[in-house]
Amino acid sequence: MDKTKNFFIYLILFIPVTLISGPALPDLTITFASIFFLFLLFYKKNFHEIIKFNWVKLSILFWLYLIFISFFAVDIKQSLKEAFIFIRMLMIPLIIYFWIFNKDKYAKYLIIIIFLSVLFVIMDSLYQFFNYESEFGFQNDIFGFKPDFAEFNRLTGPFKDLVPGSFVSRFSFIGVLFFYIFIKKNHLKKILIVFYLSISGYICFISGERMAFVTFGLGLLIFVLFNKNNRIFFSLIFLFLFLLIFISKLFHPSYNDFKVIESSSNELGLIVIKEYPCKDKLLKKCHKKVKFQPQFIDVLKNFKNSAYGEIYLLALEMYKKNAFSGIGMNNFTNLCKNEESYKNKLQNIGCVTHPHNYYLQWLVETGPLGLLLFILYISLIVKFIINKNNNRILNLISIITILIMFWPIMSTGSLLKNWLGINTFLLLGISISLSKLSKFYQIFN
Repeated sequence: MDKTKNFFIYLILFIPVTLISGPALPDLTITFASIFFLFLLFYKKNFHEIIKFNWVKLSILFWLYLIFISFFAVDIKQSLKEAFIFIRMLMIPLIIYFWIFNKDKYAKYLIIIIFLSVLFVIMDSLYQFFNYESEFGFQNDIFGFKPDFAEFNRLTGPFKDLVPGSFVSRFSFIGVLFFYIFIKKNHLKKILIVFYLSISGYICFISGERMAFVTFGLGLLIFVLFNKNNRIFFSLIFLFLFLLIFISKLFHPSYNDFKVIESSSNELGLIVIKEYPCKDKLLKKCHKKVKFQPQFIDVLKNFKNSAYGEIYLLALEMYKKNAFSGIGMNNFTNLCKNEESYKNKLQNIGCVTHPHNYYLQWLVETGPLGLLLFILYISLIVKFIINKNNNRILNLISIITILIMFWPIMSTGSLLKNWLGINTFLLLGISISLSKLSKFYQIFN
């Protein structure tokens, strides 16, 4: 039993690494680890050890509600399947809290792995950022992987999707704990944190992921403001970050090798003419038309007609017709494609798989009670963190991590999707568990 448990523990410790490879390996890890975790609970008959926490009780209630409400879904079979397997996501915080952070060495290993994973994504993304051609956009990363979206001025780093900024934004503040645990000299520690967070924010910016950069900036602001003893010193992070951005905007060709000819809030509504040296005539300039994602200001000015606006309005229209129970989990695409009244509503982008906002998705797919239970679940976790931990740094990093993930006014992925769901609930579990670090380490401001 113990050997099997240790096997799963080490697999879980490497989830931050396997997330870089895609959703398959971390999903297999979590699925089988969850099954074994439940088996041990039944075998050892120690449910009382986990059921005493309110956030655990609510996670069970939330899961049971998802199953119950699926019987009212548009596609009952699809919703039941999604509801049933969602338990593996809700199990992740339990596994992290009761297995990983029960021992000093496991907690330490996880912090090291997260820190190194963030560093790796930073280095790979930087390499790709400087491996740029005006004609074709961003090219290969360190391993030779070429992004499928090169011309869109978006980085992929070591991932297959456009998520390096999201990964760094979410995991980077947990990575800060590496310096608090392993660097003893206070002045050196502060210098390294300033450098590390500056580079992390820079990656969020150059990745082209606007929400990752905005939420990282929000987290950074809170980190600086609530670090009372080091507030002035940590303010240098903003200085270095904006300096890096200014230099890049001034000199990197991806910001300077095109002219805007049309700008609207539509999906890929920013149309530009790119300029680059002709291959056959080096002294002559060649041109081609390329479509980018719309500028943020254009989306705000005409939000209703933007891709995001269309998705949100369609989601609310679906909810109005299913106000009590919602449409059912992961039923958004089904309705969008097959329901006559919803067809052709998304003219900018076509049918998508989810409403692109956690809170709107829970409302539309599980009704107001489902949304309320989700909000209550997150609230109980935050309350648990605050009540359980009197260490300011650990509290601060936990709350910042949760805020970055669950800031309500932003476009998001779907928690039903393997990659995003696993890294979100993994970080939730770590945030809940950081209070246990104070038993092993003296972490000061």
